[in-house]
Amino acid sequence: MKLKNSTILITGGSSGIGLEFVKQLIAQQPEAILITGRDISRLEQVRQQYPQVHIFQSDVSDPKAIMQLAETTIAQFPKLNILINNAGVMRNINLLDNIADQQSITAEIDIDLAGPILMVQQFLPHLLTQSSAAIINVTSGLAFVPFPISPIYSAAKAGLRAYTRVLRLQLKSTKVKVFELAPPSTETPLQKDFTGLVDSSHNMAVDKMIGIAIKGLLNDQLEIKPGFSKVLKFMSRLMPDFILNFLDKTLQKTRSKNLHS
Repeated sequence: MKLKNSTILITGGSSGIGLEFVKQLIAQQPEAILITGRDISRLEQVRQQYPQVHIFQSDVSDPKAIMQLAETTIAQFPKLNILINNAGVMRNINLLDNIADQQSITAEIDIDLAGPILMVQQFLPHLLTQSSAAIINVTSGLAFVPFPISPIYSAAKAGLRAYTRVLRLQLKSTKVKVFELAPPSTETPLQKDFTGLVDSSHNMAVDKMIGIAIKGLLNDQLEIKPGFSKVLKFMSRLMPDFILNFLDKTLQKTRSKNLHS
């Protein structure tokens, strides 16, 4: 995939993986980088740091906002040819808890699964008109093996992986390439809800992870699995119950240790 002179839209581009994409994609000399996010102040901070970046306040969980985003960005940047669906949220959820707000239980479905699907539906007609185009869906290593304390996130990412694979098949006769980036546990703000519950010493540095991702894009590696994600995919095929139970036991030990410390 050619990144130089491309026009790239990144959802959730004001922090974490999205912001690191911005930093490293600038070096690839794109024509334009567009980022979205819900927090305008954080978007402004990115623009102050990287004046060449164009910012758009938008919420991927809001279908009307996505429609407006597509209209605005395509009108301003008719050469837009790469969409990176990165915006996401991950929560520590115990399904035995009494969750009063029923709508909030599906937040990860709305943002991590429905959001990318709606983004693709809005932008695909335009991408199909480009001489070269790509969709990059950011899933997770947890798309291969669910994480026992993040059931909704795991379900959303597994669903996004399934959708991405089928999207690739349906677009195989077009000029739109479909990539999946499945990050392992990575040092980003997404991890703050899991402090003390998981061993963060093995988290991949976000700059290293995105470096691998960009190399994969340049080499047309349609399924990019940095670091431990390769292991998770392999284990999900070889011993799916073993790896899931191992994760569960590890978490149970951590919880017990925290209770008695």
